[in-house]
Amino acid sequence: MKKRALFTIPLCLLFIGVIVTSFILIGMKPETGKVSQAQKLNEYTKPAVVRIIDYAVVGWQFNDYNPEVEAILNELNYQTLIGGSGSGAIISSNGYIVTNAHVTELAEMEDQEIADLAFEQLVSTIADYFQVDFHIAYDYMVAFTKWTGIEKATKVILPGGDILDGEIKSFGAPINEGKDVAVLKIEGKNLPTIPLGDSDEVGNQDNIWVSGYPAAADSNLLSPDSSLVSTMNAGQITATEKKTEQGSPVLQINAASTHGNSGGPVINKNGEIIGLLTFRGNTVNGQEVQGFNFAVPVNTVKEFVNQAGAKNTKSDTDRLYQEGLQLYWGGYYKQALEKFEAVERIYPNHSEVKDYISNSEKKIGESKILWSDYSTTFYMVDVVAGLLILILLVFTFAGKSNKTKAAVAGTSSIHPMQVSDKTDTQTTTQETKPASEGDDNRADLNKDGKVDIQDILIALQEHQKNQNKDGND
Repeated sequence: MKKRALFTIPLCLLFIGVIVTSFILIGMKPETGKVSQAQKLNEYTKPAVVRIIDYAVVGWQFNDYNPEVEAILNELNYQTLIGGSGSGAIISSNGYIVTNAHVTELAEMEDQEIADLAFEQLVSTIADYFQVDFHIAYDYMVAFTKWTGIEKATKVILPGGDILDGEIKSFGAPINEGKDVAVLKIEGKNLPTIPLGDSDEVGNQDNIWVSGYPAAADSNLLSPDSSLVSTMNAGQITATEKKTEQGSPVLQINAASTHGNSGGPVINKNGEIIGLLTFRGNTVNGQEVQGFNFAVPVNTVKEFVNQAGAKNTKSDTDRLYQEGLQLYWGGYYKQALEKFEAVERIYPNHSEVKDYISNSEKKIGESKILWSDYSTTFYMVDVVAGLLILILLVFTFAGKSNKTKAAVAGTSSIHPMQVSDKTDTQTTTQETKPASEGDDNRADLNKDGKVDIQDILIALQEHQKNQNKDGND
């Protein structure tokens, strides 16, 4: 058995090493340590951060003969456009979006309220043109002008460039009137999403990131498609126990933000929404001061999500895209390309995936080997290695069993014949005793008609031969 073990045990250890190595290789995850947390959060979330435009077009009829005023109205096409833009986040794969109520306020206003706001804007235009007091222009225009129609619209601009109609499903109240939350619905499937967190778990000085479309980031010097790129600014929670005058809780943050950021998600380190930006602190000497902004806690937002019947669900687009990013950051460009192409198939207008496809194709020659792709082969090798280990162990310990049996058989072949120093008469008596009259275990091995010392020697030789055949010492 010792000779067998010298051969079989190392082989068993080798096969065990093969099995362990295969599991290590299969379980290897892409290393993304070189990518910062903020970059990961930005890439994960920005496909789901949207721009929202809420506006109304009011038509006018002018009933006085005044060529100069009519010239201005004609230039305006006898219409006034009012409204504004904000930000929001997609929270379900079928198109539910969370934002502020004040971002979508016009959609909930009565027509007369909208007409009054539009009229004030028209009067300001006339007063500026003629360089007259606002109230003088107002008194003149109100006597000869009336509105003829109002068209309201709430548009959602996706990062990929799609412009879709938004339908309000639940609505709180604008700032200083109540909970500044609204939930919209757009038509779509497999949309990118951001998960909702728990604002009760938020602590002072927690790191956060604000994402959206601040007006300050827009510029005539930028390309038109730059308006589709959201901005993410970092900061911390600076107060957790403040409330509005109506008693609604708000979170104070120091991340830079401004007009246009309203309704944008405030994201924690886990990539979850923990609030929606709602308003900033007061101006100082007429100037906006950064670092003192407020957000509606996400647990307040959830009240309106539930009212709308929305579910915060992750889409296949999210899963494939994030898996692709992990592979890409880890250097597995071939496998990342497969994931990104799968994203493009189910959601062709994804804002980021085209660039990642292009970059993956360029780097595919540098791609690392992803061993988990060969898991089936590894499992087959493991099964074979396991069987070989079992066979080798049986072979090794079966030898020990055979040796024991051989030892027992050898002992019985010579027992109970003994070599005695007694008198020749006694020895002769034993040696000449017929085999038929002696012990059944005795044998006349040399066929000389008697069982004697020669038979013992022959039995010992046979026993030694058997041991040598078994490979035992």
